[in-house]
Amino acid sequence: MALPNYASPLERIWHYTYLVICALIFLFLIAPILVVIPLSFNAEPYFTFTPKMLALDPEGYSLRWYDKLLTFGMIDPDAPRDLAWWADVWENSKWVNAAKNSFIIGIFATILATGFGTLAALGLSRPEMPFRRAIMAILISPMIVPIIITATGLFFFYSKIQISHWGIPYLGIILAHATLGIPFVIITVTATLVGFDHSLNRAAANLGADPRTTFFRVTMPLILPGVISGALFAFVTSFDEVVVVLFVGALDEQTIPRQMWNGIREQISPAILAVATILVIVSIALLTTVELLRRRSERLRGVSPR
Repeated sequence: MALPNYASPLERIWHYTYLVICALIFLFLIAPILVVIPLSFNAEPYFTFTPKMLALDPEGYSLRWYDKLLTFGMIDPDAPRDLAWWADVWENSKWVNAAKNSFIIGIFATILATGFGTLAALGLSRPEMPFRRAIMAILISPMIVPIIITATGLFFFYSKIQISHWGIPYLGIILAHATLGIPFVIITVTATLVGFDHSLNRAAANLGADPRTTFFRVTMPLILPGVISGALFAFVTSFDEVVVVLFVGALDEQTIPRQMWNGIREQISPAILAVATILVIVSIALLTTVELLRRRSERLRGVSPR
């Protein structure tokens, strides 16, 4: 926000001091990312900046760790890079398989979280809903309770019902990640419903629309930005989660965070930094999408985006 022309010298000093403080806080928060990204291009197997990197010598930088993400676990990583080589990557590369597992689990967990979270938000938004505050507190408790407690409870519960014997791959992790993602969907959809004009539903009913038509033709288009934003948050929560996977995941259900955890414990390699850089890029893309959806939602509600 620009200073007005009539601002006093003291107000101008405070304004620029405030901007400097904000910049320093932002730099403090983003510093780990700024360090990780260049280190992922290190030509040497170190987690520190080498003299060549500090001197901006091209020989100090390399894509070897990104290539390692493809070749780690392959049967023949030195073979010519033809279709057979890429088939070997797809089938045997540990990082690629971890990425596949993360996307499969994340997509199905997001579908469940979005569906149940949206239904819960619609119900909680109605004023005649009894015990709204208590139910809301229970539904958003997974994002308040320490994740280690949730993971421990899920572990004993899954052991009791023997979910691993049901024969459905990833089922335990998907249900657990859906549980963790539902609160984010509820919060975002509820925030969207705050500015929703319920008279539109009554107008649709007066014009002869049944509840199903009213929901899909009137309600859903207006709350869709909030639903998609909640789904993106649920997907990110699933994609980045590691504690629950360590507790309830099978040996063949390695996700990217779990593979990173195993890499830190067993073989410290800058390939982990390459994965972290890719995850940062994915997170930035998803957050940008969320911001665009927020602006669209404000335009639909007649609010000027900030």
